[in-house]
Amino acid sequence: MTAQSVEAPEEGVPHDAPLASPTVTAGGMTRSGAARIDAIDRLRGLVIVLMVLDHVRDFFHRAAFTADPLGLESGDPALFMTRWATHLCAPTFVFLAGVSVFLQRANGKNRIDLSRFLATRGAWLILLELTIVQWGFNFGGGLFLQVIWAIGASMLAMAALIWLPRQTLLALGAVIVAGHQLVAPIDPSDLGAFGPAWNATLEFGPGLGGFVAYPFVPWLGVMLLGYGLGGLFQQQEGPRARTILMLAGGLLALFAVVRGINLYGDPRPWAAQPEPLWTALSFINVSKYPPSLDYVLVTLGVSLALLPGLARLGGPLASRLETFGRTPLFTYVLHVFLAHGLALAVGTAMGVPPSAFFNMLGDPGRVIQAEWGFGLAGVYVAWLAVLALLYPLSRWFEGVKRRRRDWWLGYL
Repeated sequence: MTAQSVEAPEEGVPHDAPLASPTVTAGGMTRSGAARIDAIDRLRGLVIVLMVLDHVRDFFHRAAFTADPLGLESGDPALFMTRWATHLCAPTFVFLAGVSVFLQRANGKNRIDLSRFLATRGAWLILLELTIVQWGFNFGGGLFLQVIWAIGASMLAMAALIWLPRQTLLALGAVIVAGHQLVAPIDPSDLGAFGPAWNATLEFGPGLGGFVAYPFVPWLGVMLLGYGLGGLFQQQEGPRARTILMLAGGLLALFAVVRGINLYGDPRPWAAQPEPLWTALSFINVSKYPPSLDYVLVTLGVSLALLPGLARLGGPLASRLETFGRTPLFTYVLHVFLAHGLALAVGTAMGVPPSAFFNMLGDPGRVIQAEWGFGLAGVYVAWLAVLALLYPLSRWFEGVKRRRRDWWLGYL
Protein backbone atom coordinates (compact mmCIF):
# COMPACT_ATOMS: atom_id res chain seq x y z
CA MET A 1 0.00 0.00 0.00
CA THR A 2 1.09 3.54 -0.59
CA ALA A 3 1.25 6.54 1.47
CA GLN A 4 -1.04 9.47 1.68
CA SER A 5 -0.90 13.02 2.90
CA VAL A 6 -2.02 14.22 6.24
CA GLU A 7 -0.20 17.51 6.12
CA ALA A 8 -1.22 20.08 8.68
CA PRO A 9 -3.69 22.55 7.21
CA GLU A 10 -1.75 25.77 7.60
CA GLU A 11 0.63 25.13 4.70
CA GLY A 12 0.99 28.85 3.91
CA VAL A 13 3.71 31.44 3.76
CA PRO A 14 4.09 34.70 5.66
CA HIS A 15 1.58 37.42 4.79
CA ASP A 16 4.12 39.49 2.91
CA ALA A 17 5.46 36.58 0.90
CA PRO A 18 4.89 36.60 -2.87
CA LEU A 19 2.17 34.40 -4.24
CA ALA A 20 2.93 31.29 -6.25
CA SER A 21 0.42 32.31 -8.92
CA PRO A 22 -0.62 35.70 -10.36
CA THR A 23 -3.98 35.76 -8.60
CA VAL A 24 -5.36 34.61 -5.27
CA THR A 25 -8.88 33.28 -5.09
CA ALA A 26 -10.91 32.84 -1.94
CA GLY A 27 -9.71 29.25 -1.87
CA GLY A 28 -6.10 30.34 -2.18
CA MET A 29 -5.66 31.25 1.49
CA THR A 30 -4.59 29.17 4.45
CA ARG A 31 -6.61 28.92 7.64
CA SER A 32 -4.37 31.59 9.16
CA GLY A 33 -5.08 33.98 6.27
CA ALA A 34 -1.77 33.71 4.40
CA ALA A 35 -1.48 33.13 0.66
CA ARG A 36 -1.21 29.49 -0.33
CA ILE A 37 1.54 28.21 -2.58
CA ASP A 38 -0.48 26.68 -5.38
CA ALA A 39 2.40 24.54 -6.65
CA ILE A 40 2.55 22.72 -3.30
CA ASP A 41 -1.19 22.03 -3.40
CA ARG A 42 -0.90 20.78 -6.97
CA LEU A 43 2.05 18.52 -6.19
CA ARG A 44 0.22 17.11 -3.19
CA GLY A 45 -2.87 16.64 -5.36
CA LEU A 46 -0.84 14.88 -8.06
CA VAL A 47 0.59 12.35 -5.65
CA ILE A 48 -2.88 11.79 -4.19
CA VAL A 49 -4.03 10.88 -7.70
CA LEU A 50 -1.09 8.46 -7.97
CA MET A 51 -1.85 7.09 -4.51
CA VAL A 52 -5.41 6.30 -5.59
CA LEU A 53 -4.00 4.41 -8.57
CA ASP A 54 -1.78 2.32 -6.32
CA HIS A 55 -4.58 1.34 -3.99
CA VAL A 56 -7.02 0.67 -6.82
CA ARG A 57 -4.37 -1.66 -8.22
CA ASP A 58 -4.25 -3.42 -4.86
CA PHE A 59 -7.99 -3.99 -4.91
CA PHE A 60 -8.55 -4.66 -8.62
CA HIS A 61 -5.46 -6.19 -10.24
CA ARG A 62 -5.63 -9.92 -10.78
CA ALA A 63 -2.09 -10.46 -9.51
CA ALA A 64 -2.16 -7.98 -6.63
CA PHE A 65 -1.76 -10.74 -4.02
CA THR A 66 0.20 -13.29 -6.03
CA ALA A 67 3.06 -11.38 -7.67
CA ASP A 68 5.34 -8.44 -7.00
CA PRO A 69 4.58 -5.71 -9.58
CA LEU A 70 8.21 -4.62 -9.28
CA GLY A 71 9.51 -8.11 -9.88
CA LEU A 72 12.02 -8.12 -12.72
CA GLU A 73 10.78 -11.55 -13.73
CA SER A 74 7.28 -10.26 -14.48
CA GLY A 75 8.11 -9.22 -18.03
CA ASP A 76 5.59 -6.37 -17.75
CA PRO A 77 7.29 -2.94 -17.79
CA ALA A 78 3.91 -1.14 -17.81
CA LEU A 79 2.94 -2.81 -14.53
CA PHE A 80 6.40 -2.10 -13.12
CA MET A 81 6.18 1.61 -13.94
CA THR A 82 2.59 1.82 -12.70
CA ARG A 83 3.80 0.67 -9.31
CA TRP A 84 7.07 2.59 -9.43
CA ALA A 85 5.38 5.92 -10.16
CA THR A 86 3.44 5.57 -6.93
CA HIS A 87 6.73 5.46 -5.04
CA LEU A 88 6.55 9.25 -5.25
CA CYS A 89 3.58 9.42 -2.90
CA ALA A 90 4.88 8.68 0.59
CA PRO A 91 8.14 10.68 0.52
CA THR A 92 6.41 13.65 -1.13
CA PHE A 93 3.61 13.73 1.44
CA VAL A 94 5.98 13.36 4.37
CA PHE A 95 8.46 15.93 3.00
CA LEU A 96 5.64 18.45 2.41
CA ALA A 97 4.35 17.78 5.92
CA GLY A 98 7.76 18.93 7.16
CA VAL A 99 7.61 21.99 4.90
CA SER A 100 4.17 22.76 6.33
CA VAL A 101 5.49 22.65 9.89
CA PHE A 102 8.23 25.10 8.95
CA LEU A 103 5.80 27.45 7.18
CA GLN A 104 3.45 27.44 10.15
CA ARG A 105 6.38 28.53 12.31
CA ALA A 106 7.43 31.15 9.74
CA ASN A 107 3.82 32.30 9.54
CA GLY A 108 3.93 33.38 13.17
CA LYS A 109 2.79 30.36 15.19
CA ASN A 110 4.86 30.25 18.36
CA ARG A 111 6.70 27.10 19.35
CA ILE A 112 4.42 26.31 22.28
CA ASP A 113 1.27 26.39 20.14
CA LEU A 114 2.94 24.57 17.28
CA SER A 115 4.32 21.89 19.57
CA ARG A 116 0.89 21.39 21.12
CA PHE A 117 -0.73 21.16 17.68
CA LEU A 118 1.82 18.63 16.43
CA ALA A 119 1.39 16.47 19.54
CA THR A 120 -2.40 16.43 19.38
CA ARG A 121 -2.53 16.00 15.61
CA GLY A 122 0.03 13.22 15.73
CA ALA A 123 -1.98 11.37 18.37
CA TRP A 124 -5.16 11.91 16.32
CA LEU A 125 -3.54 10.45 13.19
CA ILE A 126 -2.37 7.37 15.06
CA LEU A 127 -5.92 6.91 16.39
CA LEU A 128 -7.28 7.19 12.84
CA GLU A 129 -4.76 4.60 11.63
CA LEU A 130 -5.77 2.16 14.35
CA THR A 131 -9.49 2.56 13.60
CA ILE A 132 -11.05 4.09 10.48
CA VAL A 133 -8.08 3.61 8.14
CA GLN A 134 -7.74 -0.02 9.25
CA TRP A 135 -11.38 -0.70 8.52
CA GLY A 136 -11.15 0.78 5.05
CA PHE A 137 -8.06 -1.13 3.96
CA ASN A 138 -8.73 -4.36 5.70
CA PHE A 139 -12.37 -5.17 6.43
CA GLY A 140 -12.23 -7.60 9.36
CA GLY A 141 -8.44 -7.86 9.34
CA GLY A 142 -5.68 -7.37 11.88
CA LEU A 143 -3.54 -4.36 12.74
CA PHE A 144 -1.54 -3.05 9.78
CA LEU A 145 0.43 0.15 10.43
CA GLN A 146 0.98 2.26 7.34
CA VAL A 147 1.84 5.82 6.44
CA ILE A 148 -0.76 7.56 8.62
CA TRP A 149 0.80 5.89 11.64
CA ALA A 150 4.30 6.92 10.51
CA ILE A 151 3.31 10.56 9.98
CA GLY A 152 1.47 10.67 13.29
CA ALA A 153 4.43 9.23 15.19
CA SER A 154 6.79 11.61 13.34
CA MET A 155 4.61 14.57 14.33
CA LEU A 156 4.78 13.49 17.95
CA ALA A 157 8.56 13.51 17.65
CA MET A 158 8.49 16.88 15.87
CA ALA A 159 6.52 18.35 18.76
CA ALA A 160 9.70 18.03 20.81
CA LEU A 161 12.27 18.55 18.05
CA ILE A 162 11.03 21.95 16.81
CA TRP A 163 12.66 23.53 19.85
CA LEU A 164 16.02 22.82 18.22
CA PRO A 165 17.55 25.07 15.52
CA ARG A 166 16.32 24.41 11.98
CA GLN A 167 19.80 23.64 10.63
CA THR A 168 20.28 21.09 13.40
CA LEU A 169 17.05 19.36 12.35
CA LEU A 170 18.09 19.43 8.70
CA ALA A 171 21.36 17.74 9.62
CA LEU A 172 19.54 15.20 11.80
CA GLY A 173 17.16 14.40 8.94
CA ALA A 174 20.08 13.86 6.56
CA VAL A 175 21.82 11.57 9.06
CA ILE A 176 18.67 9.47 9.55
CA VAL A 177 17.94 9.17 5.83
CA ALA A 178 21.52 8.36 4.91
CA GLY A 179 22.45 6.25 7.93
CA HIS A 180 19.53 4.15 9.13
CA GLN A 181 20.59 1.32 6.80
CA LEU A 182 23.62 0.85 9.04
CA VAL A 183 21.43 -0.62 11.79
CA ALA A 184 19.65 -2.99 9.39
CA PRO A 185 21.84 -6.00 10.40
CA ILE A 186 20.39 -5.87 13.92
CA ASP A 187 17.91 -8.72 14.29
CA PRO A 188 14.85 -7.65 16.31
CA SER A 189 14.57 -11.19 17.70
CA ASP A 190 17.90 -10.63 19.47
CA LEU A 191 16.38 -7.70 21.38
CA GLY A 192 13.89 -9.78 23.33
CA ALA A 193 10.95 -7.76 24.62
CA PHE A 194 12.24 -4.70 22.78
CA GLY A 195 12.03 -6.41 19.38
CA PRO A 196 8.49 -5.21 18.50
CA ALA A 197 9.40 -1.65 19.50
CA TRP A 198 12.49 -1.86 17.27
CA ASN A 199 10.31 -2.88 14.33
CA ALA A 200 7.87 -0.06 15.02
CA THR A 201 10.67 2.47 14.85
CA LEU A 202 13.21 1.12 12.36
CA GLU A 203 12.31 -2.17 10.71
CA PHE A 204 9.60 -3.52 8.40
CA GLY A 205 7.81 -6.47 9.99
CA PRO A 206 5.77 -7.67 12.99
CA GLY A 207 5.44 -5.20 15.83
CA LEU A 208 3.03 -3.53 18.26
CA GLY A 209 0.59 -6.41 18.03
CA GLY A 210 0.31 -6.27 14.25
CA PHE A 211 2.41 -5.60 11.18
CA VAL A 212 4.48 -2.42 10.80
CA ALA A 213 4.77 -1.52 7.12
CA TYR A 214 6.07 2.00 7.87
CA PRO A 215 8.58 2.14 10.74
CA PHE A 216 8.48 5.77 11.64
CA VAL A 217 12.10 6.81 12.27
CA PRO A 218 13.21 6.69 8.59
CA TRP A 219 10.08 8.69 7.68
CA LEU A 220 10.82 11.15 10.46
CA GLY A 221 14.11 11.76 8.65
CA VAL A 222 12.20 12.73 5.49
CA MET A 223 9.92 15.05 7.48
CA LEU A 224 12.97 16.70 9.04
CA LEU A 225 14.39 17.30 5.56
CA GLY A 226 11.16 19.06 4.60
CA TYR A 227 11.30 21.18 7.73
CA GLY A 228 14.96 22.03 7.25
CA LEU A 229 14.48 23.00 3.59
CA GLY A 230 11.19 24.81 4.17
CA GLY A 231 12.83 28.20 3.77
CA LEU A 232 13.16 27.56 0.03
CA PHE A 233 9.41 27.99 -0.28
CA GLN A 234 9.56 31.55 1.04
CA GLN A 235 11.43 32.72 -2.05
CA GLN A 236 9.71 34.48 -4.91
CA GLU A 237 8.42 32.17 -7.62
CA GLY A 238 11.26 32.65 -10.11
CA PRO A 239 14.18 32.22 -7.69
CA ARG A 240 12.28 29.43 -5.91
CA ALA A 241 11.85 27.51 -9.15
CA ARG A 242 15.54 27.79 -9.98
CA THR A 243 16.63 26.78 -6.48
CA ILE A 244 14.28 23.81 -6.37
CA LEU A 245 15.37 22.62 -9.81
CA MET A 246 18.99 22.80 -8.67
CA LEU A 247 18.11 20.84 -5.53
CA ALA A 248 16.18 18.25 -7.57
CA GLY A 249 19.07 17.91 -9.99
CA GLY A 250 21.51 17.49 -7.12
CA LEU A 251 19.38 14.75 -5.53
CA LEU A 252 19.06 12.87 -8.82
CA ALA A 253 22.77 13.20 -9.56
CA LEU A 254 23.63 11.92 -6.09
CA PHE A 255 21.21 9.03 -6.62
CA ALA A 256 22.93 8.14 -9.89
CA VAL A 257 26.35 8.14 -8.22
CA VAL A 258 25.38 6.22 -5.08
CA ARG A 259 23.23 3.74 -6.97
CA GLY A 260 25.88 3.33 -9.63
CA ILE A 261 28.57 2.45 -7.07
CA ASN A 262 26.16 -0.24 -5.83
CA LEU A 263 27.84 -0.72 -2.46
CA TYR A 264 25.61 1.29 -0.11
CA GLY A 265 22.32 3.17 -0.29
CA ASP A 266 19.89 0.32 -0.86
CA PRO A 267 19.70 -3.26 0.45
CA ARG A 268 18.69 -4.43 -3.04
CA PRO A 269 21.63 -4.00 -5.45
CA TRP A 270 20.90 -3.49 -9.12
CA ALA A 271 22.20 -5.95 -11.69
CA ALA A 272 22.61 -6.15 -15.44
CA GLN A 273 19.71 -7.90 -17.14
CA PRO A 274 19.43 -9.62 -20.53
CA GLU A 275 17.69 -6.55 -21.99
CA PRO A 276 18.75 -2.89 -21.54
CA LEU A 277 15.22 -1.85 -20.52
CA TRP A 278 15.20 -4.27 -17.62
CA THR A 279 18.71 -3.23 -16.60
CA ALA A 280 17.40 0.33 -16.33
CA LEU A 281 14.39 -0.86 -14.34
CA SER A 282 16.70 -2.83 -12.04
CA PHE A 283 18.69 0.37 -11.50
CA ILE A 284 15.63 2.31 -10.29
CA ASN A 285 14.12 -0.63 -8.39
CA VAL A 286 14.81 0.78 -4.92
CA SER A 287 13.53 -0.26 -1.51
CA LYS A 288 10.58 1.46 0.15
CA TYR A 289 10.12 -0.69 3.28
CA PRO A 290 11.83 1.01 5.04
CA PRO A 291 12.78 3.84 2.65
CA SER A 292 16.40 3.49 1.58
CA LEU A 293 18.73 6.37 0.87
CA ASP A 294 18.46 5.67 -2.86
CA TYR A 295 14.68 5.60 -2.64
CA VAL A 296 14.51 8.99 -0.94
CA LEU A 297 17.01 10.57 -3.35
CA VAL A 298 15.26 9.49 -6.53
CA THR A 299 11.68 10.04 -5.39
CA LEU A 300 12.23 13.46 -3.85
CA GLY A 301 14.40 14.41 -6.82
CA VAL A 302 11.59 13.60 -9.25
CA SER A 303 8.87 15.23 -7.13
CA LEU A 304 10.79 18.46 -6.63
CA ALA A 305 11.60 18.59 -10.34
CA LEU A 306 7.85 18.64 -11.03
CA LEU A 307 7.16 21.66 -8.80
CA PRO A 308 8.13 24.49 -11.20
CA GLY A 309 6.01 23.00 -13.97
CA LEU A 310 3.06 22.59 -11.62
CA ALA A 311 3.42 26.24 -10.61
CA ARG A 312 2.76 27.22 -14.24
CA LEU A 313 -0.06 24.73 -14.78
CA GLY A 314 -3.50 26.17 -15.40
CA GLY A 315 -7.01 25.16 -16.40
CA PRO A 316 -9.26 22.40 -15.05
CA LEU A 317 -6.37 20.02 -14.34
CA ALA A 318 -4.71 22.53 -12.01
CA SER A 319 -8.02 23.19 -10.26
CA ARG A 320 -8.67 19.51 -9.67
CA LEU A 321 -5.20 18.86 -8.36
CA GLU A 322 -5.58 21.80 -5.99
CA THR A 323 -8.85 20.40 -4.68
CA PHE A 324 -7.26 17.06 -3.84
CA GLY A 325 -4.16 18.77 -2.46
CA ARG A 326 -6.15 21.03 -0.14
CA THR A 327 -8.17 18.19 1.38
CA PRO A 328 -5.46 15.54 1.84
CA LEU A 329 -6.60 13.68 4.94
CA PHE A 330 -10.29 13.76 4.02
CA THR A 331 -9.50 12.55 0.50
CA TYR A 332 -7.15 9.86 1.76
CA VAL A 333 -9.63 8.31 4.17
CA LEU A 334 -12.51 8.56 1.72
CA HIS A 335 -10.68 7.03 -1.24
CA VAL A 336 -9.88 3.87 0.72
CA PHE A 337 -13.56 3.14 1.32
CA LEU A 338 -14.51 4.08 -2.23
CA ALA A 339 -11.87 1.83 -3.81
CA HIS A 340 -12.51 -1.11 -1.51
CA GLY A 341 -16.28 -0.68 -1.70
CA LEU A 342 -16.21 -0.49 -5.50
CA ALA A 343 -14.17 -3.69 -5.67
CA LEU A 344 -16.70 -5.38 -3.38
CA ALA A 345 -19.64 -4.14 -5.50
CA VAL A 346 -18.12 -5.10 -8.86
CA GLY A 347 -16.83 -8.42 -7.60
CA THR A 348 -20.17 -9.36 -6.05
CA ALA A 349 -21.97 -8.43 -9.29
CA MET A 350 -19.60 -10.78 -11.12
CA GLY A 351 -20.33 -13.65 -8.77
CA VAL A 352 -17.34 -13.39 -6.43
CA PRO A 353 -18.30 -14.25 -2.83
CA PRO A 354 -18.43 -11.04 -0.74
CA SER A 355 -16.31 -12.75 1.91
CA ALA A 356 -13.36 -12.65 -0.50
CA PHE A 357 -13.12 -8.89 -0.01
CA PHE A 358 -12.82 -9.02 3.78
CA ASN A 359 -9.40 -9.18 5.41
CA MET A 360 -7.75 -9.04 1.99
CA LEU A 361 -4.41 -8.05 3.49
CA GLY A 362 -4.25 -10.47 6.37
CA ASP A 363 -5.85 -13.43 4.61
CA PRO A 364 -5.72 -12.98 0.81
CA GLY A 365 -6.37 -16.67 0.16
CA ARG A 366 -10.09 -16.21 -0.45
CA VAL A 367 -9.71 -13.50 -3.06
CA ILE A 368 -6.93 -15.47 -4.75
CA GLN A 369 -9.08 -18.59 -4.80
CA ALA A 370 -11.95 -16.59 -6.30
CA GLU A 371 -9.63 -15.58 -9.18
CA TRP A 372 -10.80 -12.00 -8.79
CA GLY A 373 -9.25 -9.15 -10.68
CA PHE A 374 -8.56 -7.49 -13.99
CA GLY A 375 -5.60 -6.71 -16.18
CA LEU A 376 -3.82 -3.38 -16.06
CA ALA A 377 -6.32 -1.73 -18.45
CA GLY A 378 -9.15 -2.66 -16.09
CA VAL A 379 -7.22 -1.21 -13.18
CA TYR A 380 -6.92 2.12 -14.97
CA VAL A 381 -10.67 2.16 -15.72
CA ALA A 382 -11.41 1.50 -12.03
CA TRP A 383 -8.91 4.24 -11.08
CA LEU A 384 -10.72 6.81 -13.21
CA ALA A 385 -14.04 5.69 -11.74
CA VAL A 386 -12.79 6.17 -8.18
CA LEU A 387 -11.38 9.60 -9.03
CA ALA A 388 -14.72 10.57 -10.60
CA LEU A 389 -16.54 9.55 -7.42
CA LEU A 390 -13.96 11.18 -5.19
CA TYR A 391 -13.64 14.61 -6.78
CA PRO A 392 -17.09 16.13 -6.03
CA LEU A 393 -16.83 15.01 -2.40
CA SER A 394 -13.35 16.49 -2.03
CA ARG A 395 -14.56 19.65 -3.77
CA TRP A 396 -17.41 19.93 -1.28
CA PHE A 397 -15.06 19.57 1.69
CA GLU A 398 -12.66 22.09 0.19
CA GLY A 399 -15.55 24.56 0.24
CA VAL A 400 -16.31 23.74 3.88
CA LYS A 401 -12.70 24.44 4.85
CA ARG A 402 -12.71 27.67 2.85
CA ARG A 403 -15.91 29.00 4.45
CA ARG A 404 -15.38 27.92 8.05
CA ARG A 405 -12.68 28.32 10.66
CA ASP A 406 -13.82 25.80 13.27
CA TRP A 407 -10.85 24.55 15.28
CA TRP A 408 -11.62 20.88 14.57
CA LEU A 409 -11.20 21.42 10.82
CA GLY A 410 -7.48 21.77 11.55
CA TYR A 411 -7.47 18.05 12.29
CA LEU A 412 -9.17 17.03 9.03
